[in-house]
Amino acid sequence: MTTELPTTCGAVGSSSDLLCAGDDFQIVKVHPHLIAYVDSLQRKNAEALSFYPKCVFERESEKGRILLGLLNGEPAGYLYVGALGGDVKCHQVCIQYDARRKLYGAALVQAMEDYAQGSDSITLRCGFDLDANTFWAEMGYQCVGVQDGGIRRMRKINVWRKSLTIQLFEDTIVEPAVGKVDASVWRKNKKTGLVTQFIRGKAMRDYRASVIANNKP
Repeated sequence: MTTELPTTCGAVGSSSDLLCAGDDFQIVKVHPHLIAYVDSLQRKNAEALSFYPKCVFERESEKGRILLGLLNGEPAGYLYVGALGGDVKCHQVCIQYDARRKLYGAALVQAMEDYAQGSDSITLRCGFDLDANTFWAEMGYQCVGVQDGGIRRMRKINVWRKSLTIQLFEDTIVEPAVGKVDASVWRKNKKTGLVTQFIRGKAMRDYRASVIANNKP
């Protein structure tokens, strides 16, 4: 089995459904099992990925923003990328376990970068406890910030970015956070009904701070 990157790539928005092709690995944006596979793989890797309902994948696949990797003709991973603009967001990347560490993830990222050509940069978020942080550094992305994550896992989130054009002002590079998740606060407060997964943005940050304060000895 070859581990070389795909040798033929096309833009995501092109008329062709085949984006990249190698000896055994292809990247497509149309496949009869795309939605079911992506939703299933997301759920299997729920501890590492942000969750999106199936309707989001249905909508985004129609816009050509979900790249499906096929290994010997079978789905083996996917990448969900946002709309084109100054800064393109990479929302999810996931390779199934038995196909990892064979450069297939790198091939998906290369296809995303081809799609994003003309934009200023690509930005993504990655939990501080995930091996994927090393992957993104190896792909040339730089950590430009560390944010607080949600209450459930109490993890820090590393913000990774790669510039695609010459920037007038360079990003401030920071050391990525490293650590382990802690679900004890979530479990304790879940029983009392104090924690909810539906809070977002500033409300989530304020609620997170209050929950932590209430759980200090």
